[in-house]
Amino acid sequence: MHKLLFMSFLLFEAAFIKLYAQDEKLLLQKVKEKYDKVNDYVAEGKLKTNVIFIKAPVSNVKVYYKKPDKMKIKNEKGVSFIPKGVVNININEVLSLQHYEAISSGTSRIGNTECRVIKIFPLRDEENITRATLYVDENRHVILKSVISTREEGTYELLMSYNRYVTYGLPDKVQLSFNTREYKLPKGITMDYDNGAKTPDPKNMQNRKGKVEITYSGYVINQGVSDNVFQ
Repeated sequence: MHKLLFMSFLLFEAAFIKLYAQDEKLLLQKVKEKYDKVNDYVAEGKLKTNVIFIKAPVSNVKVYYKKPDKMKIKNEKGVSFIPKGVVNININEVLSLQHYEAISSGTSRIGNTECRVIKIFPLRDEENITRATLYVDENRHVILKSVISTREEGTYELLMSYNRYVTYGLPDKVQLSFNTREYKLPKGITMDYDNGAKTPDPKNMQNRKGKVEITYSGYVINQGVSDNVFQ
């Protein structure tokens, strides 16, 4: 009798977990439907970089995006202080996964918003993304925070805030955090660092967080972006 009850409990628990996973995927589908409204955009904004040692002034940038995964950031000064690999990491890459497990991790507050936390585990080895944690605003169907781990570009954290373009799932501000040990100065560029040296000490670069912040002034959405921009 006890064994039968135990087996029944296990079956019920398995069914509950499966149903909850379906609920998480349904929420992610609603988020994806909002992001899918955007086929392309050109955005203008201010780029602020906080990488240990580097004295990088605030600069104007243009961000180009074209579905499904093309993205390019052009700096007015001609130098990008954003890690090379992260340029092509975006939320749409996670939402476009076809084969994955979605696991609920409860809730967490981002600012004043209570978010549902969903962990994503791709089921195919060829995916660049190895795992991701998404903090989803259930009311507006947007992602306020994501932690994305990749095979080649390391782990990145994105923090996003929305206002004018929330209908399209486009943020007014993006804050990107990354480990500075993954950071390499753009080829051919030399500059002074905060400690007065010409090159940073690799030991001091280990396990330090670099941050990049883009505050957008406006988007031009679904007006077409040439593939030549991304070459």
